[in-house]
Amino acid sequence: MNRLRIAPSVIPNLFTAMNMFCGFLSVIYSSSEQFFMAGWLIILAAVFDALDGLMARLTNSSSQLGVELDSLSDIVSFGVAPAFLIYSTYLFQFEVLGIILSSLIMISGGFRLARFNVQLVGFSKSYFTGLPIPSSGITVASFVLSFLNPDNNFSRPYADFIIPMILLLAFLMVSKIRYNTFPKITIASFREKPVRFFLAVGAILILVFAQVKGLFGLFVLVILFGIFRHIYYKVQSKKIK
Repeated sequence: MNRLRIAPSVIPNLFTAMNMFCGFLSVIYSSSEQFFMAGWLIILAAVFDALDGLMARLTNSSSQLGVELDSLSDIVSFGVAPAFLIYSTYLFQFEVLGIILSSLIMISGGFRLARFNVQLVGFSKSYFTGLPIPSSGITVASFVLSFLNPDNNFSRPYADFIIPMILLLAFLMVSKIRYNTFPKITIASFREKPVRFFLAVGAILILVFAQVKGLFGLFVLVILFGIFRHIYYKVQSKKIK
C-alpha cells in the first residue's frame, strides 16, 4: 500500500500562500472601508512571510520555486495591499495624481523584488540592497493603524507626512542603500553579532509595550538608520580618497 508522502517544501509554501491570501483579504477590506482590519492583515501577512523562511530552513527545503513564490506573495501583500490602503484612506482625494502616487509603492516594490531575485546567489543573505518591500508595507500599514481616526481620516500634522513618506519608501526600495537582515535567534548568531541580537530583543520589547505605534516608530528608526549609515560611509570613502 502506497503511503501519501508530503514533500518538505509544502510546509513553507503553505505559509507563503497564507501571506498572499492575507494581502488579498486586505484589499477586500480596504474596498469595504474597513481600514483597520486591512492594516492588520498586512501585518499578519508579514508574520507569515517571516515564518515561511523559518520553515524552509527548518525543513531544509529552500528552492528557486519558493523564492519566486515568495516574491509573488510579497508584491500582493506589501505592494498592492498597502498601495490600495493608502489610496483608499487618503490619496483618493487627489484623483489621478493620487492613483500615481499610491502606485509607486507597488511599482517600486516590483522592481525591488525583481532585482533581488536576479542578484540572489544561494538562499542565505546578510543584507538587502534597497529597503525590503515587507518593511515598506509594514511602515504604511502601521502608519494607518496608528494615526487614522475612527471616522476614517487623518488629522494634521499626520496627513502632511503621507506623500513624503510614500515618495521616500518608493525611492528607498529601488536604491542601493543597504539594510541588514533580521538576526537569526541562534547561539552562533549571538556570538557573531551580539549587538544586533540585543537590538532585536529590544525591538521585540518595544512592540510588546508600545504596540502598533511602537511598530511604526521601530520601522522609521530602521529606515533612518540605513540612510544615515549610507551617508556616513559615502563621506568616509571620500575622505580616504
